[in-house]
Amino acid sequence: MNVATQTLSLSTILRHPVTDSEGLRMGTLADVIIRLRENNYPLVTGLVVAVGGARVFVSAADLAALTPERVDLGSTSVNLGEFTRREGEVLLSEDVLGHRLIDLSRVAFVKAYDVKLTQVLDGWTVTGLDVHRRRWLGLGPRHAAHDVRDWQDFEPLIGHSESARVRHASARLPELKPAQIADIIEEANENEQDELLAQVHSDPELEADVFEELDEDSQSELFRDRSDAEVAEVLGRMQADDAADALMDLPQERRKSVLNRLPEPQRATVHRLLGYHDLTAGGLMGTDFIALPATATVGDALAAVRAASALQAQALVTLYTVRADGTLDGALSLVQAVQTQPDRLLADVADTDVVVASATDDVVDVTTRMADFNLLSLPVLSDDRRIIGVITVDDALEAAIPEDWSQRETNHRETGSE
Repeated sequence: MNVATQTLSLSTILRHPVTDSEGLRMGTLADVIIRLRENNYPLVTGLVVAVGGARVFVSAADLAALTPERVDLGSTSVNLGEFTRREGEVLLSEDVLGHRLIDLSRVAFVKAYDVKLTQVLDGWTVTGLDVHRRRWLGLGPRHAAHDVRDWQDFEPLIGHSESARVRHASARLPELKPAQIADIIEEANENEQDELLAQVHSDPELEADVFEELDEDSQSELFRDRSDAEVAEVLGRMQADDAADALMDLPQERRKSVLNRLPEPQRATVHRLLGYHDLTAGGLMGTDFIALPATATVGDALAAVRAASALQAQALVTLYTVRADGTLDGALSLVQAVQTQPDRLLADVADTDVVVASATDDVVDVTTRMADFNLLSLPVLSDDRRIIGVITVDDALEAAIPEDWSQRETNHRETGSE
């Protein structure tokens, strides 16, 4: 950005008289038009001026002076045609001032109470936002002094469909973790959700990750407005255990239709997981894990980890060894594997005293067992001691934490937001 020569607040210029080059009043400043730019501050491209009962456009190129006291134009006439917003244009007063934005550093909603404009050599840019509520303080100043924060610390939610394509190109929402995006979506109102979902929909893998992190109620509500094909498209990219849980939260009359649209082999895996009660180890487990013959080397195991880019990372913290008949033989942590010579046999370094669970074990017993033995993952075995799934620590925590915990955290953030 070019060197700044002047700054001012949007609130100080709104509703100011707009005068022409001869000093005659033409109208009143109704809004400031900006255009979002990727990796740069938004550029002021024009003004919306109220002239009589109409709102007309004035190009930023015709702006002669913009100060807290004056809005002067460099010409004596303007096009009196009614202002119509063009693609990619954002109105600071109508779209930003008084509206909620996402504070990217705190991953929380805040409201914009003022906008900072900065003059540069090639015009004006938006460089900051004031997200602190103004309060009357007795007989003192109207509001306490506080810092205006950088515009790029926030993600504005404009809600204007015609400018969505341009705005999504500069959006920073994908920089957040899927769980953080899910938290934001759960706190959003309907219009905000529509915009957030439109952003994540442009990245199908991110969309699936976000839906995995949504709570059951939010997930079900969002799927309600999607067709069976659209739901299956999202579930098809989710982990099989999360997809099975989401499928069971759908109305019964939709489950078969959605299930039949899932791609193989995920459809078969999901169908099998649906046979377990959700309050058992079978209902909690995922189907991602790495199991190698006990006769393989540590180097073979690490190569398998490197090749398993499609598996969730939590499922790779423990590697399992199996006998020739496919039954569980031992377990080896990923850290231990990395610290061991690659030519050593897994049979020589794996722990054969493995803590396990059965598919019908109660969830409470499973989570207690994982806590007692400090386990990051727990294999679930069939009756003939073959691995059918693995419970990871994140799923165990989710099962152990009270359902209202996330709501308490949300309330805490809202209380401390200002």
